[in-house]
Amino acid sequence: MSTIRTFDSIVIGGGLNGLVAAGVLARAGQSVCLLERAAHLGGMAAPGASGAPRMAHLLYNLSPVVRRDLGLGARDWPFETAALPTVALSEDGRHVVTQGASARFADGSPHPDAAAFAALHKRLTAYAALLRHLAEAAPPGGDAPILSSARLKEVLRLGRVGLGLRRMGKPEMRRFLQILLSNAYDLILDDIPDGPLAGLMAADAVRGAAAGPRAPGTVFGLLYRMGHGGGASLPIGGMTAVIDAFAGAAGRAGAVIKTGCGVARILTDQDRVTGVITDRGETLHTTRVLSSGGARMTAEMAGLAHFDIEATRRLRHIRARGTVAKINLTLDALPTIPGLPDDLLSARLVIAPSASYVEEAFNPSKYRETSPHPVIEALLPGQTDPAQRGAQGHALSLIVNYAPVDLAGGWDDPARDALLQTTLNTLTRYAPGLSDLVTGAEVIPPDQIEAETGAPGGHWHHAEMSLDQLLALRPAIGIGRYGMGPSGLFLCGASAHPGGDLMGLAGRNAAHAALRGTP
Repeated sequence: MSTIRTFDSIVIGGGLNGLVAAGVLARAGQSVCLLERAAHLGGMAAPGASGAPRMAHLLYNLSPVVRRDLGLGARDWPFETAALPTVALSEDGRHVVTQGASARFADGSPHPDAAAFAALHKRLTAYAALLRHLAEAAPPGGDAPILSSARLKEVLRLGRVGLGLRRMGKPEMRRFLQILLSNAYDLILDDIPDGPLAGLMAADAVRGAAAGPRAPGTVFGLLYRMGHGGGASLPIGGMTAVIDAFAGAAGRAGAVIKTGCGVARILTDQDRVTGVITDRGETLHTTRVLSSGGARMTAEMAGLAHFDIEATRRLRHIRARGTVAKINLTLDALPTIPGLPDDLLSARLVIAPSASYVEEAFNPSKYRETSPHPVIEALLPGQTDPAQRGAQGHALSLIVNYAPVDLAGGWDDPARDALLQTTLNTLTRYAPGLSDLVTGAEVIPPDQIEAETGAPGGHWHHAEMSLDQLLALRPAIGIGRYGMGPSGLFLCGASAHPGGDLMGLAGRNAAHAALRGTP
């Protein structure tokens, strides 16, 4: 027998953005119910059974305005460590360590390109600060009256961007506009010789993307990340602590959070949202639904009859081709990396020895193949936070590019085994004997990521961060300001502006848009 309850807002999905949306709405006085089909919260940020990270293993670019809107001040946010150093590994043992704008060799000696790297980092950070203003609100546009407070705030925000451009001076403003839509490969190599330092920047520019650093618009992606800090940190207690903090904030504000309860259908009447039916058979009434799932999945739950033929075509053609696999290894001892001091084993370790290497790693994915020389981000989380040390040994968490979701032949067991072997072969070139330390391995390809989390195509950003899927065009024309289809339906996940990267801004912005009641 079904039960019936009424809420002001219902949020679908308990990942980071869903929790943010629920918290913001609840703190605004709304009665809110968040529904998560999995038995746990967190989405891609949820931990594995051992407590070590299973998918997302680092905190990237969590926006301070998100924490502010959730009431998570310093007393309520004791989890984040200082930004981790990053080590760009090199086969010759001359590993490069970066932290912020500084660069040096792992043995402490100065890097010959440190000054050029610092200058480029400083310039890109200044450019990125302008884009941050655009990320912290809905994209420009909409139907708000000219004299409304919403339109006034939008004008002021754009005015800050314009003022920032003027303050640069004409030469620097011209340079900013020239590079904004260009490719990261050329930008980086104009200032830094190709090598591990350039490779690291190129890898960060396309992290999670179905693109190589030569693709147009990859500078924009790099700037978006740098605008929110660009660094990576390992929270004390892992991603579990982050999710618990966000869930706690939403719960304290009064949000009802249900796990193990998905949404089967979004109910509508006369082109307005009226509620949802859960997969348990419950009917929950509401006039507002915020979905952190993909745009197409959300549209299908509401019914495609609410969308015209052109809108349906756009939904069908949103590009969300995942190219990242997650591999979790258990080691019976710590690996030895020649040339890397033991204290840097706790850093973010990146295998991207040059920008050219990153581009070449991407090329096979265009033909639905994995790369024989992948780009890898590695982390030994237990070295920084003992709470994340695996019970059976040392956990080694690996993010592996490029492993396309549409792999020719599919992701069967032989394909997973092949990717694991390729990854181990690559790691062994930097850490001899590592393969002999492996006592357990879990390979999570993009199709499994999609099945477990609902992320379209297993894409870590739910939709490609390409020029035609950014700002008011994200994820598609007509649904770029969170509202979509029937009145009262909103997107609040990573497929909405400004995208993923654990910023939390998509959920926060969508909640504010829903409170205004504007599409």
